[in-house]
Amino acid sequence: MRAVVIDEHGGPEVLHYREHPEPVPGPGEALVAVTAAGLNFIDTYHRTGLYPVQLPLVLGNEGAGTVVAAAEDVESVATGDRVAFSQVLSGSYADLAAVRAAELVRVPDGVDLEVAAAAMLQGMTAHYLCTSTFPLDEGDVCLIHAGAGGVGLLLTQMAKLRGATVIATAGSDEKVALSRRAGADHVINYDDVDFGDAVEEIAGPKAVDVVYDGVGRTTVERGLDLLRPRGMMVSFGNASGPPAPIDPLVLASKGSLFLTRPSLPHYLATREELEWRAGDLLGWIEQGAVEVRIGARFALSDAADAHRALEGRATTGKVILIQPS
Repeated sequence: MRAVVIDEHGGPEVLHYREHPEPVPGPGEALVAVTAAGLNFIDTYHRTGLYPVQLPLVLGNEGAGTVVAAAEDVESVATGDRVAFSQVLSGSYADLAAVRAAELVRVPDGVDLEVAAAAMLQGMTAHYLCTSTFPLDEGDVCLIHAGAGGVGLLLTQMAKLRGATVIATAGSDEKVALSRRAGADHVINYDDVDFGDAVEEIAGPKAVDVVYDGVGRTTVERGLDLLRPRGMMVSFGNASGPPAPIDPLVLASKGSLFLTRPSLPHYLATREELEWRAGDLLGWIEQGAVEVRIGARFALSDAADAHRALEGRATTGKVILIQPS
């Protein structure tokens, strides 16, 4: 089979599309013919070494496809099943991936496999952010950074389903329009204005219940000033780099604020939790209540170009890798 492999850490140039040994499903695993793989910032963290991994490595921890074989002890899926997965250690940037059956969820017939691949990681991230980390309720005011990104678009739609007021930020007129179409009540182009000043004009001083921040270094500190007393800063990504360290006394001085740095694996601690989040997500997609925007499709052989586009903030919605034609 062919796969995208890294032998050393570095820039997109370390991604090599080449022949690679076919994975053999071990106990508890199924072999999935990958229709599409999701591209996520965590893939760039693995590539650069920000998150240490053992090399060589086939990148990718999200995808969807069809089961083509399974170990004898696997009963939850069978050959021919349409499945999706995320949070596997690696392997989705390939023709075939061996995945623990416990990580696989069935994809409803009404959901395209490319859409399922695009939805899993970012969709379940959006789900845990608004249902568990800070459970949004009717009337809550949330600030969502990168509102036109993959998580941002999904989180906006889910926040509106829960009755919250959404203030979103985006970095271009095109992205502002996409965020509005997803349902955001207010969208701020942070290339034009200071987003903090704009939020205060919309909601008033210290009026935001929760900030969902996947951007990191350039936004977290300013966002703390916008929170109501006992509000929550949810720093869940590092698109602009890791945030600077925050002294706990700063949180006290700004209103006894909460700061959390959540991670999806801790919100998929059990099979039941995975089925809840994936079931809600894929069900909403099938019903048309949530739309997944696939912003770009790259051939698996062009994975380096896909990484450059993602890191250059040149994408909207979700980027997926598909099999070369």
